[in-house]
Amino acid sequence: MKLVVTSWNVNSVRMRLDHVVRFLTETRPDVLCLQETKCPDDRFPSAAFKALGYHHMALNGQKGYHGVAVLSRLPFASTNIMGFCDKNDSRHIAVTLGTGAKAASGVTIHNFYVPAGGDVPDPELNPRFAHKLAFLDELMQWQDRARPTAAPSILLGDLNIAPYEADVWNHKALLNVVSHTPIETTRLEEFRQTSGFVDAIRQLRPVPEKVFTWWSYRSPDWAAADKGRRLDHVWVAPELAPSVTGSAIARETRGWERPSDHVPVSITLNL
Repeated sequence: MKLVVTSWNVNSVRMRLDHVVRFLTETRPDVLCLQETKCPDDRFPSAAFKALGYHHMALNGQKGYHGVAVLSRLPFASTNIMGFCDKNDSRHIAVTLGTGAKAASGVTIHNFYVPAGGDVPDPELNPRFAHKLAFLDELMQWQDRARPTAAPSILLGDLNIAPYEADVWNHKALLNVVSHTPIETTRLEEFRQTSGFVDAIRQLRPVPEKVFTWWSYRSPDWAAADKGRRLDHVWVAPELAPSVTGSAIARETRGWERPSDHVPVSITLNL
């Protein structure tokens, strides 16, 4: 069985509904995980996605900020929402695929939106950066407690960190820029390695190949300048790693009218 799973920070699902519909129509992933939906659950445009065959949805949204969602053509056995840092700010949702998902049954997908962290990489001066570091610390505590890779699982989302030198357009220039500072990259890698997750994109496109998933709105010539970062990730539990046979980064969506600054990131598994 081929299973295609996609992660996309859409930066407002209602504002970019046409983009999501276009992407789903053209690529037909089995599961699409969205971040930064910026939409309360009762205003989520479910009907548009059901019309395309995505009848199974898990939502964790709020008005105007953050928000995560999972759209699926495969049924769920269960869903789960975790909170971090004593905040109810809609940054996680998980689904476990049900028996109707055939060979993918039992696979749990964790969809995360890690705090961006603001502009100043100093937790003493910037509460938003302190929140980001605390969130990463709680991810490690969750790993210690739940051992998510003990079962077939996928962790994905906008993790807002570019961990490797080849994940940014200029490593030296960005060492003191939030998303690529050593304190962030070290903590994210410690979490990934301790938990045992395998970076599926880098498994297929290893360093030193440059891989980007985000280009700033501040750069009107983003395509020519190509000053990107890899902020969006898809990781898999070790037992799923041999099943990962393909990956795709839909860079073309960054050139659509009024786009998100992130692009969809997909992996294909043969189960």
